[in-house]
Amino acid sequence: MSTLATNSNPVLGLIAGQGRLPFLVARGARAAGLRVVCAALQNQADPALAAEVHRFFRVPLARPGAWIRKLRRAGASRTIMVGHVAKRRIYTPWRLLRYLPDWRALRIWYRRLRGKDKRNDTLLAALADELAAAGIILENSVQYCQEHLARTGIMTRCQPAAAVQADLAFGFPLAKEIARLDIGQAIAVKEREVIAVEALEGTDEMIQRAARLCPSGGWTLIKVAKPHQDPRFDVPTVGPDTLQNLKNHGAACLAVEAGCVLILDLPDSLALADRLKIPLVGYLP
Repeated sequence: MSTLATNSNPVLGLIAGQGRLPFLVARGARAAGLRVVCAALQNQADPALAAEVHRFFRVPLARPGAWIRKLRRAGASRTIMVGHVAKRRIYTPWRLLRYLPDWRALRIWYRRLRGKDKRNDTLLAALADELAAAGIILENSVQYCQEHLARTGIMTRCQPAAAVQADLAFGFPLAKEIARLDIGQAIAVKEREVIAVEALEGTDEMIQRAARLCPSGGWTLIKVAKPHQDPRFDVPTVGPDTLQNLKNHGAACLAVEAGCVLILDLPDSLALADRLKIPLVGYLP
């Protein structure tokens, strides 16, 4: 059944951060017959996204009230929020002066999050509640780009070595536990030893750190979803930039959780992985 058949409102809101994922969502939603209204986070979303949507607005990062006003005036209540935002920016000195948050942002931070941790899931759930209170309902972030989800098995022509497959069996349960604790969603493994764990810095910088700790190379990046990943929020993603970064830093394989991790521009990513001789494996624990 089509989206339009199940919802009489043909307008979809898109709150967009960095990266390729907002482009995939916009294209998929348009292919489903929806008009896409984009609230592009200032200094985060790619300006080229304007060519992929019907209406494009720039909104301040720390003023969700502005997001709400723009989306509601454009007739968008159903909304998808995707794209990376560097969470470490939240911890910069003088952040209140730098981002000039509105009263909704202050209410999220000092009221909805009072007494709670500031992990991603907690922060995003509080944001979703604030948006919902104003009539902006966040929906499944991958419903219009599911064809880019990782498949089960070895997806490339190049094959992982036997030692790499042993590292996958060893590392996946550990990666899932790190994800369950909401510390990060990726680890680097070599010879059944964890050499790096993703945290606040993100996957790309973790890859660089893994290379410094293992200059001989030959290690494997394992990326997973959280055990109870909220589909309203960004699912874990990899893509051409990840693959090139892995090649530049001596990695032997990229393994992702099948059906849960998005591979940006999937056909292009698989072709690049073969050219770089980085096997790409969809693992199902």
